Amino acid sequence: MRRLCFLLFSLISVVGWAQEKKSEKPTAVFTVNKVPTFTDEFIYLYKKNHQNKPDDFTEAKIDEYLNLFVNFKLKVTEAKALGLDTTAKFIKELSTYREDLKKPYRAEPDLLDKLTKETYERLTQEVRASHILISTTPEASPADTANAYKKISDIKSRIEAGEDFEKIARELSEDPSAKFNGGDLGYFTAMQMVYPFELAAYNTKAGSLSPIVRTRFGYHLLKVIDKKQARGEVEVSHILLRSTNTEDTKVKNTAFEIFDQLKAGRSWDDLCKEFSEDSNTKDNGGRLRPFGVGALASVPEFESTAFAMQKPGEVSDPFQSAIGWHIIRLEKKIPLPSYAELESSLKRKVARDERLQVSQKSMASKRRKDFNWVENPDVKMQVLATADSLLVKGKWSKKWNEEVNKKTLFTISTKKYTTGDFAAYIKKNQTISDLNPAAYMEQLYLNFVDEKVNDVEEEKLLREKPEFKNLLNEYYEGILFFEIMEKEIWNKASADSTGQRKYYESHVEKYKAGDRIEARIFLATDKNVIDAFRKKVEAGDSIKNEDVKKFKSVQPFRNYEKGESKVIDKITWAAGLHEVELDKNYYLVEVVRLVAPGIKTFEEARASIITDYQSELEKVWLERLRIKYPVAINKKGKKAVLSALIKKS
Repeated sequence: MRRLCFLLFSLISVVGWAQEKKSEKPTAVFTVNKVPTFTDEFIYLYKKNHQNKPDDFTEAKIDEYLNLFVNFKLKVTEAKALGLDTTAKFIKELSTYREDLKKPYRAEPDLLDKLTKETYERLTQEVRASHILISTTPEASPADTANAYKKISDIKSRIEAGEDFEKIARELSEDPSAKFNGGDLGYFTAMQMVYPFELAAYNTKAGSLSPIVRTRFGYHLLKVIDKKQARGEVEVSHILLRSTNTEDTKVKNTAFEIFDQLKAGRSWDDLCKEFSEDSNTKDNGGRLRPFGVGALASVPEFESTAFAMQKPGEVSDPFQSAIGWHIIRLEKKIPLPSYAELESSLKRKVARDERLQVSQKSMASKRRKDFNWVENPDVKMQVLATADSLLVKGKWSKKWNEEVNKKTLFTISTKKYTTGDFAAYIKKNQTISDLNPAAYMEQLYLNFVDEKVNDVEEEKLLREKPEFKNLLNEYYEGILFFEIMEKEIWNKASADSTGQRKYYESHVEKYKAGDRIEARIFLATDKNVIDAFRKKVEAGDSIKNEDVKKFKSVQPFRNYEKGESKVIDKITWAAGLHEVELDKNYYLVEVVRLVAPGIKTFEEARASIITDYQSELEKVWLERLRIKYPVAINKKGKKAVLSALIKKS
């Protein structure tokens, strides 16, 4: 029932399904507790939920939908009566959807799409840069921030006057690694540095000095050394001999002995298993996950050697890094995939990245200007000066006199917002904060401004765009629907094991099963794991936990019917071991016995029992709701709906 209702009252909506404009006032199709649902809403939703389904525009289908829609409105009515639209969870969720709904009406392009494309373009290029850092935190006092900025400004002037960047980096940079590398970060690409730093690196020409850049770590000055086409990723296998002693000749000699054995024809896998000290990879030939430039910046020798190799199967000479001696075998080079291939995963990464927040702040600033936001700087200074230690503890409660409360803090278009409005906002939204009081007050002030800009924007959309109003109402009612269903049906049915068992015992004939097998399923991504396990079983060896742990997953013994599992459906129904390859995975099925047709046990049928029990609870609940909130179908409204929908099919 849950899935059916979700399909009928989908929250996935697109702008463009505006209500039909009619000259006369719309007629009610039905009322729930005397609250009408009008013909235009019903027609709009029916069309939207039956797109490309001409066979659904019949009286029988419309009657079926009408009954479901009445049930939907009954549940929403109950949710409102219980105050579910006033909870913090509901308000937050609706607010998120509201912001998404506004995007198509804004002149600006979708920010996430824009940033995803920008990030991909940068992934096609590698940048090598050096930097000098003067540390300061976002919470630093104005005096400390100004002092840090003066230091980096003086450094920039010295370099522009001809002093050596590397020398100054070693002497003055507050990045600890600069003393060893002169500030040289090597090659990197998008999403490997904090966003403002990345922005400066890609926007500065090779051979040039960047403007001063502020990040959460402090102030940076970049010197861009080189830019070149991205090399994608490499996949390698390795043999590692750990040693932090650069003079350890014993380890070095062992590395070269292994190398000589490889040249003499001994198996790479055997040598890796015998000698490699990387416990995570030694048993699978030393194979590492693919990695890109900059991913192994802490072991630059490893990265540079891996990318310098050209042909799959090529083996490097032994080489040393800070963690020991290595021998690498190139498995394959992986070029950067196309944008279409990367778009989905890249978009998820961008959505969690700092670049989205930085860009959102920039766009919020632009939106303020678009809605004619004008602040009163004198009043703002007076208000911000009242920030104290109680504010960052979430206990700020300043009381200004009536004259101060009435002062205009800012205007948006022609609407005024006072210091009293802001004080009320602070008291409602303040929390414990790590920021200093002045910085936190500034943050609250900007949040207050943006909230009011959004309110003005929404008021304008509700006046001018009826389709926005329709969609917003859909989300409002849709969220309430899921909240009330979880509260009254889904969670209750899932948790009530006693009720499930009673339902099962009263309807036991519903849960008959045909022929079954008792089996368990082992899943592996490497067929060698399957083969090794099968040999042990067939040889009669005892199976240990270590053997089972090598599988990606193991489904315990249970009964299976035909059609219940794609893997089970591909095997011969006979006791013993059966191998299956499906969707690039390897399965081993151990069949214990055939099971005769009969009634399923409670545990076997539990998933179906819960679904059926939910339907039973919902049926009883709806009967109570129809008594609590009387329903009346308007014959005239229903006739108008049938005429409009069937005629236009």
